[in-house]
Amino acid sequence: MTKKLIVTLAAMLASSTAAFADASDGKVKIGILNDQSGVYADFGGKSSYEAALMAVEDFGGKVLGVPVEVITADHQNKADIASNIARQWYDTEQVDSIMELTSSSVGLAVQALSKEKKKITINTGAATTELTGKQCSPYGFHWAYDTHALAVGTGGALVKQGGDSWFFLTADYAFGYSLEENTSNYVKENGGTVVGSVRHPLATTDFSSFLLQAQSSGAKVIGLANAGLDTSNAIKQAAEFGIVQGGQRLAALLFTLAEVHGLGLEAAQGLTLTEGFYWNRNEESAKFGKRFMERTGKMPNMVHAGTYSAVLSYLKAIEKAGTDDADAVAKELRALPVNDVFAQNGKVAENGRMIHDMYLLEVKKPDESKEPWDYFKVLATIPGAEAFIDPAKSGCDLVKS
Repeated sequence: MTKKLIVTLAAMLASSTAAFADASDGKVKIGILNDQSGVYADFGGKSSYEAALMAVEDFGGKVLGVPVEVITADHQNKADIASNIARQWYDTEQVDSIMELTSSSVGLAVQALSKEKKKITINTGAATTELTGKQCSPYGFHWAYDTHALAVGTGGALVKQGGDSWFFLTADYAFGYSLEENTSNYVKENGGTVVGSVRHPLATTDFSSFLLQAQSSGAKVIGLANAGLDTSNAIKQAAEFGIVQGGQRLAALLFTLAEVHGLGLEAAQGLTLTEGFYWNRNEESAKFGKRFMERTGKMPNMVHAGTYSAVLSYLKAIEKAGTDDADAVAKELRALPVNDVFAQNGKVAENGRMIHDMYLLEVKKPDESKEPWDYFKVLATIPGAEAFIDPAKSGCDLVKS
């Protein structure tokens, strides 16, 4: 073997080893951690895992020359269980990033742990604005929606329609508090009043006492500051009490395509809601929706499409950074625009909030639906700058964090 050939082979080997070293452990590993058996199983659940797999496949299955692996687990809506899973993933299973994180208490807990471990989290299922507010992290990102966007969308629409007095039926944990607070502030800023509120435990099956308090309040709007099966059950039981027939309106403040499907058009028709994605909005979203349907048997909501976008953006950031080092990837996530099936001209702010358009939607009447899962009319597009809190006013201080 000639000296020149030896030098060439050595250089190739060194180059190959360096490229391999840029991706820790010889792979990039993403964890999808969410509720797969409780009240939010349809809201995100195993379908978010499929969305993540779709993103990896569309990216090509590899980044920096190494394979991308996706794993998943059920946190059962318990922050301690979620934290234990996340710690195990980081310490023993070489997970580089955790995403989805339905349930705000879980999202906050895992983001705090990930900050300590210097790992990227991208929340697509959790809603509280605290994720990019006072509890923000240099490694934490919030992608699909938040409670402020829901307040501006659904709350704003109902206030403009004359719903100027509100009573809140609120899930008794961080998400519910944040959603009630954001919507209350928006109602008051626009000349409305909040006459009261009541809190219920997660996964409540009997809403009768809570609904009776809301009914007797005389408020024009009953704001359901909950989600998933809790919202669906509250709407069903409100019908039994004749609340809407009595002249009060229900505001489903976090209600997605998945929950409308579970409730049915007959019961859900006329509801106003806000999402960051609708599969039947344009040709590109419809194409994605049909691919998703083939894999899961359902059309995607904003959590599923948002998870697809988050995974895709994470891989693009790794590719641009040339490494999966969390500091380098976080820098690129903030620098790269987001243009995919979920968001067009999305921009990640310094506090980790991905700014993108939201959509004010109305559930169609059964005779207006032209095909399965054709459930929404798009009433308005809410520009991202209006939907989300000005990052400069969010309370996030990355220097201190």
